[in-house]
Amino acid sequence: MSLRAGLWGPVLIVTLMTLAVVASPIPSAPIALAAGAAYGHLWGTVQVVIGAELGALIAFGLARVLGHDVLRRVFGDRVDAGLLGSQTALTATVFASRLMPFVSFDMISYAAGLSRLHAWLFALATLAGIIPASFLLAHFGGEAVSGDLGRATWAVLGLGLVTGLPLLWVALRQKPEKENP
Repeated sequence: MSLRAGLWGPVLIVTLMTLAVVASPIPSAPIALAAGAAYGHLWGTVQVVIGAELGALIAFGLARVLGHDVLRRVFGDRVDAGLLGSQTALTATVFASRLMPFVSFDMISYAAGLSRLHAWLFALATLAGIIPASFLLAHFGGEAVSGDLGRATWAVLGLGLVTGLPLLWVALRQKPEKENP
C-alpha cells in the first residue's frame, strides 16, 4: 500500500493529521492507525508527529492572532497581566495534556494560543508530549495489519487498555456524593 502511494501517501497523512487538529470534528486516531498500518512503526510515527505538531502550531497561531484581540476588548489590559499562570506551569500543563488521551488536543492548542505561553515552549511541550501516543497508535496500526492474528489481537487489546485505563482510573477516583436526607 505505501509503495503505491509514493510521495503522496505521507503528504496525505501529514495533511489529514494537521486538519484533524485544526478542525475539531475530524478524529486523529484512525489517521495515526492508518499511518502505522501503511508505513510501519517508525515512519508512521514520524508522519503523525509532523502532522499533529503542524496542526497544533496552526491552532495556537490562529488563537494567538485572532483570539487575543477579542479577549483584550472584553477584559482590557488585564489579559496580559498573567493569563493562566507562569511559563513553567503553562508548559507543564500543555505537556501533561498531550499525554492524556481524552483531553482535547485541539482545544489545548487553541487555549494555549490565548495564554501568555511562548510559542517555542508550546511547540516543545507539544512535541515531547505527542511522541508517545503517536508511536503507540502507529504501532497498533502496524500490528493490526501484520497478518499475525495473535499480534493483531494483542494490539487491539493494548489499544483498549491504553484508552480504557485512564477512564477507569478517573471513574474509581470519583467519590460518590452524599445524599441529603
